[in-house]
Amino acid sequence: MAKDRLDEVVAAARRNADQRATGYREQALKLYPWVCGRCARTFTHSNLQLLEVHHKNNNHDDNPADGSNWELLCTYCHEHEHSKVKDMAGRTDTGGAAAGATHNPFADLKARLEAGKKP
Repeated sequence: MAKDRLDEVVAAARRNADQRATGYREQALKLYPWVCGRCARTFTHSNLQLLEVHHKNNNHDDNPADGSNWELLCTYCHEHEHSKVKDMAGRTDTGGAAAGATHNPFADLKARLEAGKKP
């Protein structure tokens, strides 16, 4: 019973988010030229799905009618822009430097091979 209610709440939240996104997306596409604000790639009707609305202040509920909180970015530049911002868990982009592995699975390989040899 509780699972059904949770599913309903999640579905309603998704519908509301989709509806909100459609509203500001349509407005932004009318206000701005179909050009990525970072890489300057131009878009047409055939590839317009790759042009996304970025909220400059990262607040998706801040949608002024004049579009002052929006910029159009291609999918790739939009993803890059969001990778710079802290995610919900507080992690930040490390600039591509991944932490090194600390475990060495072959650390005692030589000793094991030597122990396995028969005289």
